Amino acid sequence: MISKLQYKSIYLPVFLVLWLGLLLDSQSLAEQVQYNQWITNGLVLFSFAWVYSRVTTKIKKLMLYGVALALLGEVVFSILLGMYEYRLENVPIYVPLGHSLIYAAVFYIQKEKIIQRNKTRVISILYWGMIAYSSLWLLFDQDRFGFLCMLGVVYFLRKKPGNELFFLIMFFMVVYLELLGTYYQCWVWPDTWFSTIPFITSSNPPSGISVFYFGFDIGCLWIYKKLNSQKWSRMKSLRLLRNS
Repeated sequence: MISKLQYKSIYLPVFLVLWLGLLLDSQSLAEQVQYNQWITNGLVLFSFAWVYSRVTTKIKKLMLYGVALALLGEVVFSILLGMYEYRLENVPIYVPLGHSLIYAAVFYIQKEKIIQRNKTRVISILYWGMIAYSSLWLLFDQDRFGFLCMLGVVYFLRKKPGNELFFLIMFFMVVYLELLGTYYQCWVWPDTWFSTIPFITSSNPPSGISVFYFGFDIGCLWIYKKLNSQKWSRMKSLRLLRNS
């Protein structure tokens, strides 16, 4: 089965690097190994170069835009607003690189033929799985913030149909990332939203926090459209011709 996956050399390393990189940056390892975060930085940088060398020109550009956009978002949400906090109270170098790696991985996962052949079924499973996942966190851990974020995802998918597969895969990719990152204590989310709104309680991590990653994805695409307007117009024209 794995041998039939066309893009596995792009996204399977991302799954591995997310786990290994966050393990290396863990609080428990930091007590034994000095500068362990720099090991993760180097590993993720190498992985970024690996994936970057294997994707199309368009995705290369989106990955680079993503690094810049992610760095800005991390400074605003983590450092300035205190929405969450990294272990060393900084923004690790591997984080903005990791955002772009996740973007590329999700893009190529959804392109796999087995996913495309079963697209409707996969969307349905992921959609109801997302609702069940956030509902369970709300029920057992009072994760109101995560549940509200999940409702935001539902609203977004209904208002912007056509890309449900990409965003639902992104939802669970973020779940994987956040569960690893908080388990290894690479970062922590406060018990309430921004630590200032007591009635909006939150889990560590919030279950539906991927809605903020959607903003990242849309932002990358918006930058691409603005900086590559002629290519974007040509691509839209070709798409319309194919669908007519």
